[in-house]
Amino acid sequence: MLAILLAAAVSLAGTAAPALAQSSLAQSSLDREQIARKHFGNDAAWYRDRIPFFESSDPKLDAVWYYRWGLFRAHQRDLGAEGYVTTEFLDDVSWQRQPYASLNDASGFHIAEGRWLNDRRFTDDYIAFMYAGGNDRHFTDHMADSVWGRYLVDGDRDAVLRHLSVMRHVYRLWDEKYDFAKRLYFVEPLLDATEYTVSSIDASGGQDGFRGGDSFRPSVNSYMFANARALANMARLAGDAVMAREYDARAEDIRERVLADLWSSSLGHFVDRYQVDNEHVKYWQPIRARELVGYLPWMFDLVPDEARYAGAWAHLLDPKVLAGQAGMRTVEASYEHYMRQYRYLDGAPECQWNGPVWPYQTTQVLTAMANLLDHYKGTGPVTRGDYMRLLRQYAALHYQGDRLDLEEDYHPETGKPIVGLDRSHHYFHSGFVDLVLTGLVGIRPRADDLLEVNPLLPAAGDAQALRWFRAENVPYRGHRIAVTWDADGRRYGRGAGLSIEVDGREVARRADLGRLSLPVARRAPPAIAREVNQAVQLVRGQFPKPSASSNQEPAKLQDAVDGRVWFYPELPNGWDSPGAGKPEWFAIDLGRPMPLAQAELAFFADARRFAAPRGVEIEIWRDGQWHSVAKPAGAPLANGITRLDWPTVATDRVRLRMIPAGKQAIRLVEFKLFAARP
Repeated sequence: MLAILLAAAVSLAGTAAPALAQSSLAQSSLDREQIARKHFGNDAAWYRDRIPFFESSDPKLDAVWYYRWGLFRAHQRDLGAEGYVTTEFLDDVSWQRQPYASLNDASGFHIAEGRWLNDRRFTDDYIAFMYAGGNDRHFTDHMADSVWGRYLVDGDRDAVLRHLSVMRHVYRLWDEKYDFAKRLYFVEPLLDATEYTVSSIDASGGQDGFRGGDSFRPSVNSYMFANARALANMARLAGDAVMAREYDARAEDIRERVLADLWSSSLGHFVDRYQVDNEHVKYWQPIRARELVGYLPWMFDLVPDEARYAGAWAHLLDPKVLAGQAGMRTVEASYEHYMRQYRYLDGAPECQWNGPVWPYQTTQVLTAMANLLDHYKGTGPVTRGDYMRLLRQYAALHYQGDRLDLEEDYHPETGKPIVGLDRSHHYFHSGFVDLVLTGLVGIRPRADDLLEVNPLLPAAGDAQALRWFRAENVPYRGHRIAVTWDADGRRYGRGAGLSIEVDGREVARRADLGRLSLPVARRAPPAIAREVNQAVQLVRGQFPKPSASSNQEPAKLQDAVDGRVWFYPELPNGWDSPGAGKPEWFAIDLGRPMPLAQAELAFFADARRFAAPRGVEIEIWRDGQWHSVAKPAGAPLANGITRLDWPTVATDRVRLRMIPAGKQAIRLVEFKLFAARP
């Protein structure tokens, strides 16, 4: 049944594996160029060499996979000298960290998704930003654990240890939310990114729940357990045995208290206990209903492999408890205030966690379930078929009709968005790519030098089985790996079964679904190339200062130099011309001379009002007048990136001249300026 090609594995341990013959590669590899063009159109160049590619016998899973990479790309904000950050909302919200548009609550998802990108700059920059003050602890998070998870994929020792002292400092700052008598962390649900939960609603006597309800929650304690364990692992890697022992002890102490105090025998579930004490609830009293948050201890392997705990998963599958027809309810349906809408913005429902489906917690629960199925023996009622059914159910939430657009929260019975505000479109508050790679495909990153794969697919005959899948161009320890499942061998023509390739060479195979492990030596990851966009304006009125021939609205001017690029029609982004059919210009005053040699232009088109200009030209200011330095032979791309180069020249002002396509308006999504590329 199982045949690991040991000779191939041994050769990988010492040297780069030779590539397969071109004919073999042609049989097995996906047509990345065609796939990138299909899903990303004129923006395909950004993805072609960066992302892992995936296909399966379920085209909806495939479509959501590529949509999620588009979502990741859209949420990369270029801060110029400070590098890239990953945002949660595409447009600004009042509670983000100004002026960067960052939030820390979903950082674990952002890093987990980004660790699978072959271009390591985006996640590396993001982590550096967060540990240089960007993580203001506005919300709870498991950032240190996610940074360790990134190391398990890329093996970059220097990168994982670079911010260790700051991580330790951030961890200790959470002592303000630590009850030394109970040896547990507490938090207000709002600051746990989950307003209107059972604890906050009941603490208000059922009258509200946006604020208040401080509680000892399975979430914050699981996060702090995971972060402590990650810090202990990093300390061992750094050779600091004292710190490793300290954080091992912290993690084990949290584990002990969560199991002893947050497990409810009567509910058969992990639950909150109140830290607040008022006329409605009492200190240390447990909440009265089950919530999805009770599965988070499995997300970090906090829970022992015992049947009494595994039984909690029955609630997730029960239509009377947490299983909605369209998704996972955040609280069980019997709760008195289930789905009661408390809060509105301009008449529209606002975010609540008293029943609606949230991709945030759906991601967490699916991650926890993958752990349960991969390495727990006592999985209780949960099967691989359940995992795939719930993964597909989650994928379906990404669809609004035929259009892909992930929003904030959903009705658990209809699957329709609840909030539906402008800010809700293409919301990056969850994960999906990581779920597919670590769950469905089954790549289980490890700290040692083994590559382990265990796809969580049910056997043939199950309604949730996949006949085939292939993931390729997946980064792992300086290599590119591919995992293929072909039930009958007809899809890829290389025989039936599960196989692994490393750097284009098949190194392991088995005839059925199951675990494959083999040694793969670490290689130094490729160096990160960093170019600095000199045109970013984070604060209006400061340099660089944009101006234009028309539409002088400050917000629209800044939109073209704010470091954000996306082409979603639901969310306008960029400077717009009035569409009068006249030539237009957009200029940037840098405030001081800078050596420049390149520009990137992004234009939006919708086949209706907006079209990319039919001609553009870059001019620089020198000797009291404008001089042309770059002019492409053809029209710039619509909904993609056009790059222009010229001999390096120092200037303090740059102007983009544009000739519109007929009477159609121009939307300049982003205008970037660089010195020569590294």
